[in-house]
Amino acid sequence: MIESEEMENAGRGGAGGEKEQGREEDGRDEPSANNYTGPYATPNGLPTPDPSLLRNGPVHDWKSEKTTEKDFFDDGTMTYFWRAHTLTTLVFMICFLLYEALSPPDEDIIDNTKRGIVASLSAFILLGVTVTPDGPFKRPHPAIWRLTFIISIVYELGLIFVLYQSASGARQLLKHIDPKLGEPMEEKDYGGNCRLYDHERPDDPFHNIKDKTDLFVPLHFFGWWMKTLLLRDWWLCWVISVMFELLEYTLEHQLPNFSECWWDHWIMDALVCNGLGIYCGLQSLKYFSMKTYHWRGLWNIPSYRGKLRRILGQFGPYVWVDYDWKPLSSLGRWFSVLGLIAIFLLAELNTFYLKFVLWVEPGHWVNLVRLIFILPWGAVALREVFQFLDDPDFTKFGRQSWLFLSIVCTELLIVIKFGWDTVTIPFPRHVISMWVGFVVLLVLWTIWNFYIDPHTFKVDSKDIERRREHWSQVRAIETKLSPSESRIFDPQLFFERLIQRTKRD
Repeated sequence: MIESEEMENAGRGGAGGEKEQGREEDGRDEPSANNYTGPYATPNGLPTPDPSLLRNGPVHDWKSEKTTEKDFFDDGTMTYFWRAHTLTTLVFMICFLLYEALSPPDEDIIDNTKRGIVASLSAFILLGVTVTPDGPFKRPHPAIWRLTFIISIVYELGLIFVLYQSASGARQLLKHIDPKLGEPMEEKDYGGNCRLYDHERPDDPFHNIKDKTDLFVPLHFFGWWMKTLLLRDWWLCWVISVMFELLEYTLEHQLPNFSECWWDHWIMDALVCNGLGIYCGLQSLKYFSMKTYHWRGLWNIPSYRGKLRRILGQFGPYVWVDYDWKPLSSLGRWFSVLGLIAIFLLAELNTFYLKFVLWVEPGHWVNLVRLIFILPWGAVALREVFQFLDDPDFTKFGRQSWLFLSIVCTELLIVIKFGWDTVTIPFPRHVISMWVGFVVLLVLWTIWNFYIDPHTFKVDSKDIERRREHWSQVRAIETKLSPSESRIFDPQLFFERLIQRTKRD
C-alpha cells in the first residue's frame, strides 16, 4: 500500500486481532480520534472502549494511542498503481479499436463474429474493472476483485444464453471454445471391486487403491483448504463434507462417477483429503486471525528483508474478519445457515451435472477455470452474506452474493433442461426413506430447540451494540476512517461535530 494503514481485530464477527510484528516492515498510522463525542469520550476527546464491549469481544483501545502522535505519509511508492486511470483506459481502448478499424477487412463471417464477441466482452470487462465500485476485499489490488465480479456477470449472461438453446445446440457452442468439447464421453465408475487387498491379483494386490487415486485426490485436498478459508468455520466445513458424501450415495443411480467404494467415500475423500484440507485451512485461519495488520509504504521500510516481506504481504489479506455464524442465535439465523449449506452443496453438484449434460471431460481446462473463478466469487459472497446476517446496519444483500446465487440457480436450470432424462430417474426406496427420516428429524429438532425447550443465544441490546461497534471498526479500517466517521449517519453526532468545527474555524 502507498499509505500507512492500521488494521484492528474486532473479535469474532469483527476484524482480525493484532500483535506487534516487527518494526522494520510495519508502521502505524493512528486514525484521528480528535473531536470524538461518543458516550465513552475522555476529557481530551479520545474514546475509551465500553467495558461491556471488551467482555464480549476485543475492541480497539484508543486510550493506549493517545500518547503517540505519529504521522506517516504517502511516499508515492505505489501511488500510480492505485489510481483509477479512467482516461488512460479510455485512450487505450480507443487506440485498440482504431487499429481494428484501419485493418484490412476480413470476409470470413464466422471469424469476424468470434472476434467481435471477444472484443465486446473485453470492452465490457475493461469498463467494469474501471468504473465498478470496490468490494470488501482490497488485496492484492481492488481491480482484481472488480475483474472477478465482472467475469461473474459475463458468466451469468453466458449461462442465460445457453439456457435458451437446445442440448445439442449448447454442446455445439462449446466446440467454438475447444473442438474436443461436446463429444459423447464415458463416465468413470469408481465402484465395482472394492477390495483394499485383492488376493486375486498377486502381482498388484493394491491396484484398486491405485486406480482410484487420480487427479481428483489433490484437488479434493486443495479444494477443501480453500473452502475452509471461505467458510471460516470448522463446523460448517465438516457438515458440508459429510453431506456431500451422502449426496453421492443418493445420486449414484444418476451419475456413474458418484458410485464409489465405502472406503473411497469415508476414508480417502472425507477423512484423508477433506480432513487434511480442513485441518490446513484451520491452521491458516489461525495464522491470519492472529497476524498483525500494520501496513506501511514500501520505501519507509529501512531493510531489504522488510521490503520483501511487505511485497509478499501485498498478496495476503488487507484485514481479517473471523466468521462466527451462530446458527442457534435465532430461528432466522438457523434457516439462513441451512440455506447457506444447501446453496454450497448445490454449487458442488452443479460441477458434476454440468459436465455430464454438456459432455465436458472431467479433466478439461474449462472445468478447472470454472472452479478457479468460483473461489473468489464465493469468498466475496460469503463475506457479504455474513455481514448481512451479523451487521445490524448492513441491510442490503451484497451484489456478489446476489450474482452468485443467480449463477447457481441458472446452472441448476440448465441441468434440469438438458438432463431431464437423468434427473428424473426414480430414486431407490431406501434413499427416499433416508431423506424423509432426515427431514422429519430436522424439523422436529428445530421445533424442540426453538419453541419447546429453547437453547438459543440471548440477543439483547448490548449484543447488537457490540456487533455494530465491531462492524463500525471494520468499515473504518476498509475506508481508512475512524470508527465514529464510518458509522451510518447519526444526526446528533453530525450536528455536534459541525458545531465544534464551526467554533474552531
